[in-house]
Amino acid sequence: MGKLSVRIGINPISWTNDDLPQLGGNTPLETCLSEGTEIGYTGFELGNKFPKDPAELKSKLAGYGAVVVSGWYSGNLAEGTLKDEIEAVGPHLKKLVYNGCKVMVYGEVAGSVQGQQQTPLSRRPKFENLDQWKAYAEKLDAFGAYLKSNGITLAYHHHMGAYCESPQDLDTLIKLTTPNVGLLFDTGHITFAGGDALAELRKHIGRVVHVHCKDVRKAVMQKARNNDQSFLNSVLDGVFTVPGDGMIDFEPILSLLADHNYSGWLVVEAEQDPAVAPSYEYAKKGFDYLTALVAKINGK
Repeated sequence: MGKLSVRIGINPISWTNDDLPQLGGNTPLETCLSEGTEIGYTGFELGNKFPKDPAELKSKLAGYGAVVVSGWYSGNLAEGTLKDEIEAVGPHLKKLVYNGCKVMVYGEVAGSVQGQQQTPLSRRPKFENLDQWKAYAEKLDAFGAYLKSNGITLAYHHHMGAYCESPQDLDTLIKLTTPNVGLLFDTGHITFAGGDALAELRKHIGRVVHVHCKDVRKAVMQKARNNDQSFLNSVLDGVFTVPGDGMIDFEPILSLLADHNYSGWLVVEAEQDPAVAPSYEYAKKGFDYLTALVAKINGK
């Protein structure tokens, strides 16, 4: 068995949710940074409250002894042009490069219903045929090549409510693209989408460049599916939680990553209502669980 040479980071969504401002919207960035680093996290993914200037961002996190892990980029390649996307990504790319990031979280938002609270997940966009998939994959691959030429690897985030949601979607995407398109494997999203996280990871392990560790509450997920809820209402109901608090067994998942010498970040990302799931308590629970598992797998 290989070793897990990983760092454990967190997404600020545990404290303050950009898509649902009522969830921790008044919580200052400083609370997120001070509590996160006190728990032991050494890196943060970005959110709307972080400084936009690259140098200011680096300085802000350095003040807490932390670094930037990566940051979500809202892509529109499913409906837009490669030229427009390369132009649009400029400031974000510059910020990530300046801060020493290795990957960019790419989320396809064209046509997505993930941010529409009253739109059921069944109304998400879908490519109608293989030709449409191929056209998308071609643009995505070229975009990934552009990022690589700037020292950043595209980390594609399969996501509920978007074009690439299901295990079948992910299979198609990986098949039609080259390693210019790295995979952000999200345990929670692939489970909610009907997949078995371990089985799906095993299929695509060769493309994994970034990992989001998110757990799922089975009963809430089943209710969301049965009632054809929206993504945001599912989140409000508590479909996601931190690793070790839901239905996913993370030990074989991390063991598989170790077998393939994964050496990136493990990022705790669990959209929850802080009033129901207190931020510090749950962030600590996720950190402690993953830290213990990594130590076990590495034989320490």
